[in-house]
Amino acid sequence: MDASIATSSPGAGSATPLVSARQICQSYDKGAAGSLVVLDKADVELRPAEIVGLLGRSGSGKSTLLRAIAGLIQPSSGTVAFQGRPVTGPTSGIAVVFQSFALFPWLTVLENVELGLEAQGVAPAERRKRALAAIDLIGLDGFESAYPKELSGGMRQRVGLARALVVHPKVLLMDEPFSALDVLTAETLRTDLLDLWCEGRMPIEAILMVTHNIEEAVLMCDRILIFGSNPGRVIAELRVDLPQPRNRLDPAFRTLVEDIYARMTARAGAPARDGLFPGTGIAMSLPRVSTNLMAGLIEAIAAEPYKGAADLPPLAAQLHHEIDDLFPVAETLQLLRFADLEGGDIRLTAPGLRFADGNVDERKRLFAQQLSTYVPLAAHIRRVLDERSSHKAPAGRFRDELEDHMSEDYAATTLKAVTNWARYAEYFAYDESADLFTLENPS
Repeated sequence: MDASIATSSPGAGSATPLVSARQICQSYDKGAAGSLVVLDKADVELRPAEIVGLLGRSGSGKSTLLRAIAGLIQPSSGTVAFQGRPVTGPTSGIAVVFQSFALFPWLTVLENVELGLEAQGVAPAERRKRALAAIDLIGLDGFESAYPKELSGGMRQRVGLARALVVHPKVLLMDEPFSALDVLTAETLRTDLLDLWCEGRMPIEAILMVTHNIEEAVLMCDRILIFGSNPGRVIAELRVDLPQPRNRLDPAFRTLVEDIYARMTARAGAPARDGLFPGTGIAMSLPRVSTNLMAGLIEAIAAEPYKGAADLPPLAAQLHHEIDDLFPVAETLQLLRFADLEGGDIRLTAPGLRFADGNVDERKRLFAQQLSTYVPLAAHIRRVLDERSSHKAPAGRFRDELEDHMSEDYAATTLKAVTNWARYAEYFAYDESADLFTLENPS
């Protein structure tokens, strides 16, 4: 291996943090509706010889924090320092690998990897030498002259990794680098990356990675910061004291996974309304979860071996779901009182069990009952329709009401969610061509 790409083995840590982010807040102005806070007073330190994971659902501010540390955005408030110096823009010594491969299709693998060195003004001979060493390191030796279209997704992500490593950063930031890959490819790339890290063959001192995969975080990280949502914030920090390589079937590994599920499903105090959704009344922001997914999850929990109550980690493994897949569905069932979700477990309520046993018509009636009782926006739309002699109302009227409380995107998603749930329950109908709610099915 070329010495230009080798480094000492992780382990000789220092007490001085490489990266220190303090009280990072990020908000966006919504005009008359106020501001949308996506990240609230987040702190993170990254020290030499460690991999730290930022774990949470989409929308919890993890990637925002990562971009602030990379100097790609300036946070609304708070400070970021790299080796004690303020970060005010992209910084030499910090490299980023993104979820998307972001390769130039008209450049070869070698040319893509050389780009960062070219931008630094490195001489062509040295540039080529270091790029070839990086390509060899990440397992693409022989593909130097290939173009991105000739490579699989996993190989393209390896090119992205080589491009980050070739500039010899001290810190490597990774934003969900495996999420765009299939399961087997992602597992291979994780294993190879960990092998390189544990053998001290990468020219970096620390890694900070964003993930929404709980097992991935436990598999790779020395510390895990767990993020809550609405607004994004750090709700827990866990140290992973398991030796590498780690075994997913190890009882200690499973225990830590269970603990994280429990922390991520714990209720943080008594909200104004039950459930895990921000806002109250019609201002409750809702995810666009299909009724098919809700029915499918209820059926899975009601069936063997769970019989109405399931531990989330094995349930997620059985369904091949990550937290961004499972949690929105489970939380929506909790909002509708079809299930209770807490402590890493999900248990069907009496209405949930009746739904599992019911025929199509019984399920629709039960869903309409829960929708009218526990989703204020649905009840509000139905009340307006009932009160009007025409039993019709423009959807824009409700969209405008929502935008008084939330962003335009959140308002659109919330209204679509309620529309789809109401259509399934035959609680009210929606004519898309006229953008009109009605009590009658549109022609």
